Amino acid sequence: MSNYHIIIPSRFASTRLPGKPLLDVCGKPLIQRVYERALQSKATDVVIATDDERIAEAAENFHAQICMTSEHHPTGTDRIAEVVDKMGYADDEIVVNVQGDEPLIPPYLIDKVAGDLIENEFAEVSTLCEQIIDFEQLFDPNIVKVVMDNDGYAMYFSRAPIPWNRDQFKNINLSSNDSMTLLNRSLISDCYYRHIGIFAYRVGLLREFTAWPHCIVEVTEKLEQLRILWNGCGIYVGISDETTGIGVDTEEDLAKVRKLFAE
Repeated sequence: MSNYHIIIPSRFASTRLPGKPLLDVCGKPLIQRVYERALQSKATDVVIATDDERIAEAAENFHAQICMTSEHHPTGTDRIAEVVDKMGYADDEIVVNVQGDEPLIPPYLIDKVAGDLIENEFAEVSTLCEQIIDFEQLFDPNIVKVVMDNDGYAMYFSRAPIPWNRDQFKNINLSSNDSMTLLNRSLISDCYYRHIGIFAYRVGLLREFTAWPHCIVEVTEKLEQLRILWNGCGIYVGISDETTGIGVDTEEDLAKVRKLFAE
């Protein structure tokens, strides 16, 4: 595999879990657990990008490479774009954005998303998905869905269930257990995929991204990757055969992750 870089954006502010990167997970801060997973990949280097001195100090304690960034970035992608400029990466280099709240992410998936971008020359970005087999996930707006074309390139991302099954969904009643049971038996086909939020970018694309204005579908769905599709750039979507594990968004997630590390 060609060389690539990992950037882990890490912000102190979190609506549901303030100070999330520094929360203890069996003797180590959460951000250190993510960093150690990233080190197990084949990346050339791993950089923690933060706008907070407390996170920077913690990262220094476990000898991580740190890049301080502005606190005014509207998206995580904008933050990564600042890092690639500060690090002096060339336009044809590749960076992978690993979320700072994924302490169980398999290093294999990090390598896969980078490898997918290297192998697909017409893509400017690559990401991953996994098949949806659960009805509740399909209709959960917190779970992003993606539809790909015949070559594996993203056609659209949405918080809505896509593609819409005209015949089976027309009489759906989300509050009815009977409807849910019926659909669980017959609904899910091979065309429903959940987006996994890990991205690999060509550095040149990141520099273009920051210059593009927000587009209407991005603002409506609150999905920044739609700005990339809006501007005609290809996003290759690989199908993962391995789960990312538990992301830490809530106290319940944190308790589950602590239990897994303790075991």
